[in-house]
Amino acid sequence: MDQPKQQISVELTPEQSEGIYANGVGINHTPSEFILDFVRFLPGAKKAKVFARIIMTPQNARLLRKALEENLKKYEEKFGQIKIFGKEEKEIGFRQND
Repeated sequence: MDQPKQQISVELTPEQSEGIYANGVGINHTPSEFILDFVRFLPGAKKAKVFARIIMTPQNARLLRKALEENLKKYEEKFGQIKIFGKEEKEIGFRQND
């Protein structure tokens, strides 16, 4: 039988509530953790600056992926498909030569 879900209160300071803008993420991993470096690329810059580093277990990384997939689906149902500019959507497959 499923146990009832526990409500967890999340604390957010005023500084944290402003958020950090990132337009890229670098992902590395070891056998025991995933490291996500959230970066900001500026036009014409030769480097990107890391603004936040998040380290999590592989289990939590999988849970994050699932949460992102669910929320992206809800977003697109409400606002329409998210377009990736500069990237053509291509189907990958094989073509038979006649």
